[in-house]
Parts: sequence; structure tokens; C-alpha cells
Amino acid sequence: MTFHKHHLFWPFAVFVLLLVLNIFFSNNFFSITVHDGHLYGSLIDIARRAAPLILVGVGMTLVIATGGIDLSVGSVMAVSGALSCLLIGDLGDPDGVAGVLGAIAVALLLCLGLGVWNGFLVSVIGIQPIVATLILMVAGRGLAQLITGGQILNVTSAPYRVIGAGYFLALPVSVLIAVAVAIVAGLLTRRTALGLLLQSVGGSPAASRLAGIQARGLTWLVYVIAAVCAGIAGLIYSSNVASADSNAAGNLIELDAILAVVIGGTALTGGRFSLSGTVLGAVLIETLNVTILSVGIPVEATLLFKAVVVVVLCLGQSPAFRERVLRRRTPVVATKEVAA
Repeated sequence: MTFHKHHLFWPFAVFVLLLVLNIFFSNNFFSITVHDGHLYGSLIDIARRAAPLILVGVGMTLVIATGGIDLSVGSVMAVSGALSCLLIGDLGDPDGVAGVLGAIAVALLLCLGLGVWNGFLVSVIGIQPIVATLILMVAGRGLAQLITGGQILNVTSAPYRVIGAGYFLALPVSVLIAVAVAIVAGLLTRRTALGLLLQSVGGSPAASRLAGIQARGLTWLVYVIAAVCAGIAGLIYSSNVASADSNAAGNLIELDAILAVVIGGTALTGGRFSLSGTVLGAVLIETLNVTILSVGIPVEATLLFKAVVVVVLCLGQSPAFRERVLRRRTPVVATKEVAA
């Protein structure tokens, strides 16, 4: 297989093009400075902004690999941030590490329960994934508002602040968390039978059941993983802004996550999936957002510009489009048959 036919070629090509554009429109775009032992720069900012999307995208990839979809990840993010900030605000010592860790654990445990609920509706009750997760998409946002009382909860906890705005070994902690989750997911799906089982369930659920694969359990598992990943992303988001906003947290991130998954080469019909492609897709989306600002695209045209770039990228990835438009056709020479 030639390089240009690789499923990551076009996303990587567009990513490089966006980086080149920023050289002309953004001063010192590739400049990375060290201040107080921390790395700063536009590239670092892109990685930090992409961290929550990478986390949500990893979970979404596994769900889509089974032929499902999860529209509730944004609401789960809001619930996670709301509960953790509420519990930390009630602590007598908000800077106590043990108390903060306990609040984080409770928030993630609730997210796990929400994932169990999604998996139960899809794998046991048999509700269509888009309908089942749409229920939690609406109810989860309402739950987050109930937790916060419809208010923005501010937190002043130094240990909690580390999750979204802290640094470790000069790198943002949020980026390290996202990379660690992506690596663990990659090892589990590539070094064990989990990846093959997910592809089997997504490619043909009936055949996988006949082959003895526990399709119901695997389907349940991926929704739990997606909810936990969204919960971690919610912690990063709320920690970064030092508050819980039940309306803004995770708003429409499920659409960007699905877009990152598709850009990365995962089939929406289930079966084939690529976690590395999803990571690249998430970084590409955030790079595109930064490029739109640096180029000076008017605010009212940003969404249209973003849509055009995505359409061009998807067309470039489409084998049918390349076959019809990009491939040179061999001219057909008409011949006349001469009667003997």
C-alpha cells in the first residue's frame, strides 16, 4: 500500500498545512519558552486544549468500534466537574490532598455509574445507542444543574488546580493524563484480544455471538470506559477554569469527538477503528481552531470555514472520490473490427 493511501495520510497532510499557515499569520508560532521550569508556547497551548477532546475521543472510538454512538459525553463531563467542585467546596480544608482525591474518586464513580446506565440501555434493554445516550445527554445536563443549583461553583483548591493547569516534568499534567489514557487504551486494544473482539462485535454482532464472543458484555464495557474518560475530561476542564459551569462544560464536545474519530479513519458503521487516528484528529481540530483565529477569519464565518476544511479533508480520505476525481483515467481508443 502506497503512503498516500494510508488512512492517516490526509489528516496528517492537513495538520502540516495548518502548521505552515500559522508560520505566516502568527508570530513565533513554533517558539517554545521555559519559564519557572514549565514549557510555554502555541504548540503547548494546542496540546492542552486538545487534552479533554483526546480523552473523550478515545472513549468514543471504542464505542463506535462496536457500532454504537455516545451523545452523552458532554453531559457526563458537566456532571463530573460539578460534583467534584461541590465536594471540594464543602471540604474544611480544600487544599488537603486526601480530601481532593476523595472528591475526584466520588465524581468518577458517579460517571462510571452513568456509563453502566448507558450500557444497560443499549446492551440489555436493546435501545438504539443514539436514543439511549440522547436520554442521558439531556438528563445528565439537568443532573449537573441540580448539583450546582444552577450556579457556577468556584473552587480555590491548589491540588485540584494541578489536574488542569499544573505541570509535571515541564509538561502540562492534563496532556500527560490524556497521553497516558491513550497509551493504555492502545496497549489494551493492540496487545490483547480486546481490539479484535471489538472489531468482531462492530463488524458483525450476530456472527460474533455465534462465535461465542460476549458481545453484550463488551458493548456494556465500552460505554463505561467512554463515561469514565469523559469524567476525567470534565475534571480537567473544571480544574483549568477553577469552577464548575454546568451549561458550558462539555457543550457540544460530543460532535467534535465524533469528528475526530471520523477524521482518524474509524468507520462509523463499526469494526475498523484507530486510536492513533483519533488522537491526530483531536489535535488537528484544535490546531484548526487556533489557525482560524490567527488567520483572522471573521467570527461569524468561523463555523463555515471549519466545515469547509472538514469537508475537503473527508473528500480527500474517500477512496471513491479519489477514484473518480483524482485518478488519471486511461484513455479508451476505439477500434473498428474489420470483417475478414
